[in-house]
Amino acid sequence: MLLGNALNTMWIIILVLLVVLFVYLRYMDTRKPAAVITRGSDPYSIEAMTAFVKESLHQLTHSQLSDLGLHEEAYRRRLNKRSELRSALKGCVSGNAMDKAYVKDFLKQLLVKDLGLNESNIDAAIPFESLTELTAQDQFEILLYLYQQRHGEDALSVLLETYDLAQPRVIPGYGEGSVYAVTAEDIAYIYESEQRALLFQEKLDIVVQRIYQQYKGFSVVDEIRDQRIDGISGGVSGVPVDRDSGQDTFYGPDDFLGLGLSNAELPASGCESVWIFYRGVSLHLAFLSFGSMLELKRVCQNIYKYNHPGQLSEASGYKVNEMKDGSRVVVVRPPFAESWAFFVRKFDLPKATLDQLITGSGSELVIGLLKYLMRGSRITAITGAQGSGKTTLLMAMVGHIYASYTLRVQEMAFELHLRKIYSRRNILSFRETEHISGQAGLDLQKKTDGTVNILGEVASDEVASWMIQMSQVASLFTVFTHHAKTFRDLVQSLRNSLLKSGAFRQEHIAEQQVVSVINFDIHMRRDAFGNRYIERITECIPVDKGSLPQFEASTENNWKSSMEEYFHLSAEHMRRLNEDRCYVSRNVIEYRDGAYIACAKLSEISIREMTEQMHPEDAEEFRIFLDSGWGEQRGL
Repeated sequence: MLLGNALNTMWIIILVLLVVLFVYLRYMDTRKPAAVITRGSDPYSIEAMTAFVKESLHQLTHSQLSDLGLHEEAYRRRLNKRSELRSALKGCVSGNAMDKAYVKDFLKQLLVKDLGLNESNIDAAIPFESLTELTAQDQFEILLYLYQQRHGEDALSVLLETYDLAQPRVIPGYGEGSVYAVTAEDIAYIYESEQRALLFQEKLDIVVQRIYQQYKGFSVVDEIRDQRIDGISGGVSGVPVDRDSGQDTFYGPDDFLGLGLSNAELPASGCESVWIFYRGVSLHLAFLSFGSMLELKRVCQNIYKYNHPGQLSEASGYKVNEMKDGSRVVVVRPPFAESWAFFVRKFDLPKATLDQLITGSGSELVIGLLKYLMRGSRITAITGAQGSGKTTLLMAMVGHIYASYTLRVQEMAFELHLRKIYSRRNILSFRETEHISGQAGLDLQKKTDGTVNILGEVASDEVASWMIQMSQVASLFTVFTHHAKTFRDLVQSLRNSLLKSGAFRQEHIAEQQVVSVINFDIHMRRDAFGNRYIERITECIPVDKGSLPQFEASTENNWKSSMEEYFHLSAEHMRRLNEDRCYVSRNVIEYRDGAYIACAKLSEISIREMTEQMHPEDAEEFRIFLDSGWGEQRGL
């Protein structure tokens, strides 16, 4: 009996000890963030605070709320707060400005309330009061913050324009000729001119942004990406590194010792690669660096993740996707590319109007013709090099298509976002996916009641072939973009696509099909200084060669005359096959010496077909427009 009581007492003691041990371990688990920050040499350095933030957020989003012993109402509030935090942490990496602001506000509370960050210790993170200790990145982020307070999304643009940084200059290390680049010396000069004493709240905003961009953001390009610029890219310059060892592929650390080279003449590393696309030019922010190739890799692995487009892997070495704000993002990785790299293109939706895009002398002539091309249902190609403004012009031209027409859009990645601009119109966009090709998407459009087909880019032979067929039978008219340099190149490229796809076997027949479809070509141009303009508007006029007379054998058994007639018809057939062109291209508007000039008149057949498609009042205005623009040329 006594033995049994002793055993029971021992088991009770063991259970009590286990409970005490469990409670103690849970208590120590909640104290982990404090242990993290006291381990380093300075708990208020950027690295220590970033580690603290990571550990704190992990505990907040993964801890068991049931262990806290909360009442039902408090438990529900805590659960909702955690769900909101988890959602914001997931959405902030996709370009969602609201989620980013929420996460940054949460970080402020953690640092001030839980860590004790205040005016006396915040300079341990960034030496705001010591000009000599600030890095170029520190100075730039302070400047950008100050300009954001006054100019918002235009802060970077105003900064660049104020100090003429977007101008070509000769800078050592870039080779011959002038380049567009901003150096550390430029930032130091500007900071010395603009610096002022910062309030604690301003310092806190800058520190929180630095921690955020290293934890959840896009490193040094995080705030720049949110600015109103044309685009940003990273990983596209510098010496590539071996993806296994992380060392330079071509050069070692001691290869340039003793050569007497300046810092500007030394090869740049692959992580010193931040480029922005600003007003038509590529501008190198040479003072910014990702710090390591691992950081660049982290940015590339996160920046394309919106809407789960699939995994970027060695087998699938690139991804094309959009971000929450409509930006297009392209990411590449080794072995497909020599290094990790990303490209973000932004499209300024509110400014997509012809009046704002086309300026200068004679611009009203171009704007008027583009409006009437859309109202006249002309099949129109917009050609030009990358970055010349094709997509933006297409977005603006859509506004002049009759509102009663239904629009169907096919793209490789959603770029046009026409429903954001014209939200009340009947518009539906499709894009290629891993399992649905562009041709399958175009085939489906025939069954979606589309009046106008818009192709974001004719980039493959299959899409080019289907576009020609669709323009003939499946829609009222089509508008598309292409990278051709001249109108002849456009025709030949589309002709070759028809041949490669197997739709035709003879070149002249394929070319006849192309020129019978395309009515006008608008060619965009971007000069060396980033100025964008329409170089020419070209009309395509098919040449009717007529039909060959039918061969009839002589009824008088005169075989000689029959053979002569046969050979004559054969020679005429071969001559027509060998003719250079089955069309005539005429530039109706050209850009010369900074002004748009009316050149050849529109053909009578184009005028007739356009007026047939217009409303009566538009047709009358179109005739008046032609008389005022081309005058006596009409009818010649």
